[in-house]
Amino acid sequence: MKNMVYIQSGGPTSVINTSFYGAVMEAKKHPDLIDNIYGSLNGIEGMIDDKLIDINQEDNEQLELLLQTPGSILGTTRRKLPKDIHDPVYMSIINTIKKHEIKYVFVNGGNDSMDTCFKLSLLCKELNLDVQVIGVPKTIDNDLACTDHSLGFPSAAKFVVNTINALSMDAKCFKVGKVHIVEIMGRNAGWLTAAADVLPEETRPHLIYLPENKFDLEEFLKEVQVVYEAKGYAMVAISEGLSFERPNKNARVDGFGHAQLGGTAAALCEVVEERLDLPTRPVEFSLTQRACPLCISKVDQDEALQTGKIAVESALKGVTGKMVIFKRISQKPYQIDYQLADLSLVANAESVVKPSMMIDHTKMSQEFKDYIMPLLEGEPKIKFVNGVAPMAKFKKVLVK
Repeated sequence: MKNMVYIQSGGPTSVINTSFYGAVMEAKKHPDLIDNIYGSLNGIEGMIDDKLIDINQEDNEQLELLLQTPGSILGTTRRKLPKDIHDPVYMSIINTIKKHEIKYVFVNGGNDSMDTCFKLSLLCKELNLDVQVIGVPKTIDNDLACTDHSLGFPSAAKFVVNTINALSMDAKCFKVGKVHIVEIMGRNAGWLTAAADVLPEETRPHLIYLPENKFDLEEFLKEVQVVYEAKGYAMVAISEGLSFERPNKNARVDGFGHAQLGGTAAALCEVVEERLDLPTRPVEFSLTQRACPLCISKVDQDEALQTGKIAVESALKGVTGKMVIFKRISQKPYQIDYQLADLSLVANAESVVKPSMMIDHTKMSQEFKDYIMPLLEGEPKIKFVNGVAPMAKFKKVLVK
């Protein structure tokens, strides 16, 4: 028997299930090489606890709905595995691989997930197991190394751009406006926040603050005051990872040890109200920026489909210890080449916005605009039933 298992890990995106769909559809074309297609429930935890589901038991209609279903249909996790690949937890994974005669393992995730993927590939090699382990890139933060961009980022950026476009029209309606501070995801990389700069002058944020640059609270207050006096309102876009002194004694951390972010806009609004005596409104996009099927970029969807397909094709050729990456080979017309990068170069590495893409905290450079604009293109057809976009529902039949 030669079976495959697909693992979804970390924060979901609006196209994470599309990558999965692409992999499943390609695997179904090779019944002579892949006997069964399994999904690991809740990321790597399904492999540890031997909780796999049989994808062949799912209805085709539900599989098709994966193309417009956000979240992780298989469930996800932020569990970080021990550094030592000889820790007993890894043997639980190996036992699951052996029990279910798994030959192909696909890990769909971001930085930390690629670390898990890398460790698993090393262990399989050390144990002389004929198992191919391939990484499928995913993160709306766009901070994965070695690749032009990450799946999920274009759609999240499209959400950010269009939502701020609408918010700006609302914010400028009033004779006496407010200071609107919009908080956008991005711990150490401000790609999503920077995306708002592509808007026309009348709706783009007046101020844009990325975590790549040191944040000066006093300068921030001065700039906000200047904008408000000139415009009668202010639209400020910030990354959630901005660093400034604020109470965080009770901040939670996730399974990877990262402080759970959020509330940055609210904290800054409190400072503006107190120091400048200006009315404010904090806006936190939170999960909506990664879970909105209505803003899926067609480019993102198409690339997710192709990436899942290529991951399976590569595994069938015997490739292991790699992640599928994108190399931009043409700007106009936009064109990428799908390649493979060693997981050792991707695991725990980080890609941030380059200085050449930033002019200052009010504008991004043309280089950034040229980079992001093609990624936002196209709108896939979304199916609606009685005004509601249906989401995929899986039976989740456990493999014995």
